[in-house]
Order: sequence, then structure tokens, then C-alpha cells
Amino acid sequence: MKLLNHLEEGPASAPPLLLGPSLGTSLALWDGVATELSASHRVVRWDLPGHGGSAADLIGPGATVGDLAGLVLALADALGIDRFGYAGVSLGGAVGLHLAVHHPQRLSSLAVLCSSAHFGGEAPWRERAERVRREGLEWLVESADARWFTPGFSVPGLVRDHREADPEAYAACCDALAAFDLRDRLAGITVPTLLVAGRRDAATPPAHLREIADQLPAATLVELPGAAHLAPAQCPQAVLTALRTQLDGPPASGTAVRREVLGDAHVDRAQARQTPFTARFQDFISRYAWGEIWTDPTLSRRERSMITLTALVAHGHHDELATHVRAARRNGLTPEEIGAVLLQTAVYCGVPAANSAFATAQRVLAEEEAG
Repeated sequence: MKLLNHLEEGPASAPPLLLGPSLGTSLALWDGVATELSASHRVVRWDLPGHGGSAADLIGPGATVGDLAGLVLALADALGIDRFGYAGVSLGGAVGLHLAVHHPQRLSSLAVLCSSAHFGGEAPWRERAERVRREGLEWLVESADARWFTPGFSVPGLVRDHREADPEAYAACCDALAAFDLRDRLAGITVPTLLVAGRRDAATPPAHLREIADQLPAATLVELPGAAHLAPAQCPQAVLTALRTQLDGPPASGTAVRREVLGDAHVDRAQARQTPFTARFQDFISRYAWGEIWTDPTLSRRERSMITLTALVAHGHHDELATHVRAARRNGLTPEEIGAVLLQTAVYCGVPAANSAFATAQRVLAEEEAG
């Protein structure tokens, strides 16, 4: 069976998360978000039929959002994924709503970004589909930035993807949007749902997401100032923060984060060595370093590991460096990425410091591999 083109990132054993694109774009829409999410999830991005690398003949005239949802389920089945988190933008978000209504047993969570339970009625989409079949896509590509982003912002790669999409498949996706209306089924959605609206989104204004939120018993609505229709491309950090909060829950306690990053064995040893003299310091570390700094969602744990490695090299704290090389691996850094961080320190912290750091890291990585 022919499958949607897709890209997998992250550990195969991690919780699966499928990411759906907007009409006219490709899986590149998620470039600024997917890599960070893959530190803790098995991320699968997919292309719409006739977009990116997906075959155009996966759908035809008169297609529905249900047809697209079926293709997503077929992809999940082929990858051995039963239940998964799902996040989608615009048409990709509509696919998520369809899954939540018709296949709730497959979803562990749902995020609907810059989307709607209906897309303004049939007529405009039927007209667009007819014109695209007649004239191609160039007339739409010229207005892509205006429809997708705020003035002055552009992502040339996404505009190129729009230009290169197959007109027949694009028109079939328009057919799907024309027929889509789940307003009378929203109250039946029970999966935990995140709704993300761009306050400057003219295509699916915040009112469309509020309409969904008002009918869902387990919905959270986030409005992003300055974001237009393709929020993951324009405001990736804000989208990443919202998705992490939904997928991972509220920030864990300092002790819990310390254990997640450094490992139970390390924390158990530290606690076993604790005395009345050091107790206040250990409490301070758990509350401040791990409870406030490491739980701040502004930076990912991957980014914090890279910063920490650099600081430890700069100050020559090699025992702590060994601990945080192990932590960096837990936070999703590859040995190659750790090596790149240490090579960077050679420029800004000095070659002797980097030389010692490479020796420490090589020892730790070898121990990790042997273990």
C-alpha cells in the first residue's frame, strides 16, 4: 500500500507524536519545532497528497478530511503505532478533529493549531479548486506570504513547496475543506485538546478556535500575539512551549527534574552523602537550580545541556562535566552533538580546556556504550 511521505525523528521507544501540515505546505512547516520535540517523543511528520514527497494520486476529486485521516491511520499502522499524540495546522488540524470524533481510541492527545471546525462554507473552496484545476497554482503562490504570515515575514522554502505542489491533489484538498464541518460533533470529543490561535491569523481567526474550546470539556486555548496562520513557522518557540506543556504536563518538582536529567543513581548517591551540614545546600540546589531554572520552558533540556557543558569546560569542572555528559545523552544529545559542543569550547574557552573535556567525554561515552 502506498503511504504518505513522512519523516521520523526521536527514539523509537518514545511516545509517538504525529504532526500534520497546512494546505500548500510540506512537513518542513514543523522544522522549528519537531527536532526539539524529538528529544522526548517519536515524532512523525507527514506530507499531504501531492505536497512535499507524497504521491498525488493518494486522493482524487471529491476527497474528504476523512479520506486524509484514513491515510494518516494507514501510516501509523504501517509504522506499528497504535495510540499517538497528534498536532496539526489548518487542514492538518481538521484531520486531528476528525480523528478525535471518529477514532478517539487512537489518540492520546490532540493539538489543533490555526484551524477550525469549519472553513467558511463550501462555495469559496469549490471555486478555488476549480480555478486551480484550470490555471494551476501560481496565482495562489503570489499571495502565499500575505495569507500565511504577518507583513514582512516569509519562509521561502514553504513558498517553494506551495509552488511545487500538484494542482490536482491541491484541488482535492480544497474539496475536503469545502465539505468539512464538525460543529455539531465537537461536544463528543473527550481527548485532552490544546487549541492554538494566532491573533493575527486572517484565515482562521481566534474566534474559530474559541468556538471549538467552548464545546470541548477538556480543552486549553492559547492565543499567540504576533502569529498569523502558520504559527509553527513564524513563532516556533511559542508553539513548542505550548505543546510541551500539553504533552509533558506542568513542570515537575525540582527533585523529579534532577532525577530525570542526572539519573536516580546519581541523586541517590548525593542524598546518601547528605549531612546536617550539607542539607540546606542540597535543598537549595533542588529548589533553585532544578525547580526554577531547569523547569523553565523557555529553553529545552537539550539547549540547557549544551550551555551547561560549555560552562563546565570553561571553569574546568571535570567531575561535574562527566555527570553532565551523561545528562546530555539523557536529554537527547548525540555523541556527535556533544563533540560539536566541545569543539566550540576550544575556540572560546581554550584548546587545553577542550582537550581535557574531550578526554572526559570520551571516557564517559565509552562507559555508556559499554553499559
